[in-house]
Amino acid sequence: MFKTYRKVLLSIFVFSFCIYITAQENLLINTYNRSSISLNGDWNYIVDPYENGFYNYRYEPFENQTKPGNGAFFINAKPKDKTDLVEYDFDLSDVIQVPSDWNTQKENLFYYEGTVWYKKSFDYVKMNQDNRVFVYFEAVNYQADVYFNGEKLGTHIGGFTPFNFEVTELLKESDNFLIVKVDNKRKKEAVPTLNTDWWNYGGITRDVKLVEVSNNYIQDYFIQLNPKNNQQIRGFVQLNGTDISEKEILVSIPELKINTKVLTNEQGIASIEIKSKKINYWSTQNPHLYTVILTSESDEIKDQIGFRTIKTSGQEILLNDEKIFLKGISIHEESPIKGGRGSTIEDAQQLLNWAKELGCNYVRLAHYPHNEHMVRLADKMGILVWEENPVYWTIAWDNIETYKNAENQLTEVINRDKNRASVIIWSMANETPTSEPRNIFLTNLAAHTRKLDPTRLISAALEQSNFEGNATIRTIHDSFADVVDVLSFNQYVGWYDGLPEKCGQITWKITQNKPVLISEFGAGAKVGLHGDKLTRWTEEYQEDVYIQTLKMIEGIEQLQGFSPWILVDFRSPRRVLPKIQDGWNRKGLISEDGQKKKAFFILKNYYDGKNASN
Repeated sequence: MFKTYRKVLLSIFVFSFCIYITAQENLLINTYNRSSISLNGDWNYIVDPYENGFYNYRYEPFENQTKPGNGAFFINAKPKDKTDLVEYDFDLSDVIQVPSDWNTQKENLFYYEGTVWYKKSFDYVKMNQDNRVFVYFEAVNYQADVYFNGEKLGTHIGGFTPFNFEVTELLKESDNFLIVKVDNKRKKEAVPTLNTDWWNYGGITRDVKLVEVSNNYIQDYFIQLNPKNNQQIRGFVQLNGTDISEKEILVSIPELKINTKVLTNEQGIASIEIKSKKINYWSTQNPHLYTVILTSESDEIKDQIGFRTIKTSGQEILLNDEKIFLKGISIHEESPIKGGRGSTIEDAQQLLNWAKELGCNYVRLAHYPHNEHMVRLADKMGILVWEENPVYWTIAWDNIETYKNAENQLTEVINRDKNRASVIIWSMANETPTSEPRNIFLTNLAAHTRKLDPTRLISAALEQSNFEGNATIRTIHDSFADVVDVLSFNQYVGWYDGLPEKCGQITWKITQNKPVLISEFGAGAKVGLHGDKLTRWTEEYQEDVYIQTLKMIEGIEQLQGFSPWILVDFRSPRRVLPKIQDGWNRKGLISEDGQKKKAFFILKNYYDGKNASN
């Protein structure tokens, strides 16, 4: 199977720049810089654990009926007179903040998994009557059924990626109502599946906005350095509309004095190839971003793009053809400011500031795509990024719908972030048990990713095992290791695997001639709990695990970096030990209230030493 895969892969690299991303046909790119109207703020909500507002008493969906009647919540029905029976009223219902999760806003919904209906009313007058209007959601966890003025717009599955629907034909100048049925129930066939190690925050967890564009607008573009020629900027731009063929688009990069015109084909797509010998390459020490302006007959969009190359050579990772050691940390998307799901630029700034203070030049955004603020700020701050698809632990490998779901979520994050210089690794999965169905599943994901984006590296957080039965020698025995560009794995010697002193007994024999990243290691500690270094949950125990682990992994010849688990303590319903965990995973180097543990400074000193040696 893998010989066939390699042959396919060669073809993918040859033709990759001729294939365009079409995950969601009308997904708007770079709403970050587009003019928009925010729908954030107070929304009315109704908790509906039996889904009475979606099904009738025969468990038939109202939306499939010609006349759904007053029982359908998405109709937003009001009594016509005193005899009319309507058993709900959004406008009299409680309000909830968007973006955010319901778990930390409403105490009675802290553990709730199920359906909550959201409603937002607004007026809107278009700037130009010929323009088109989209409602754009940065993320809703997990399934969103979206209705506008009583009509179904569509369904989106996946809790961490953006989606949008056009509302042009349904939009009124006043009294519009947008209703979203949000369902965060965990399912065996879902991605992620039933069992995870983070809180299942439900709700409209990221920004919602109205985006108005011209009738023929710039929908998509991919502008990066040619991986094989760092003096050539390459990619494409794509129009959307009814008159998009043979249209001229101006590509401008003022700082490089570039003004290049390209012409669209019948599908509204124009290829870009621009040569320049004056490019100031983006790096961790020099995070230079160029203003790139795309101008069509009726639309203009700006972006801030850094140009760099990333590749591997044998056991090394090369950024702009220079070896780099990735001094990293793993991060969950929880707000260090207010708790719950993180969504704001202030949340992202605090997390990345802590990473920089730690000495990091690299972060692993686990275990799902994080909000766009994270990668935008990483671009500005010179921090390299690993982004991860939520294929976690025990996915339903044989289920074709599960695969389609995983592929779609991966495509959506690639679509959103393909122009971000900071993003260097697409991760396919985390800690998945090896099997033939799993290998096929992940190999297909990797092939799909390379088809969409040939400019970045592919990895996955694999698991280590004993070498030829010897428990003191560790290796990576996983056929998917042959597929990835960077060999990454999680290991917890000293925490789940013996005591810290065991690190001194372990050696590593990794046979793959690839760069190695340790995607996780660590130990739990309750901030402020002190004792000797053999007492679990003390800061001293966690500190010693870091000391011993750092010594141990120095013996891995191919080691090119790591991202210990984890920057900040985070909520997890798996972690129930009273007075220690209390619903928190305690492996953070920083507590949930911002206090640094002793291990933080061990890792910081190590990274500072790496800076000095380099």
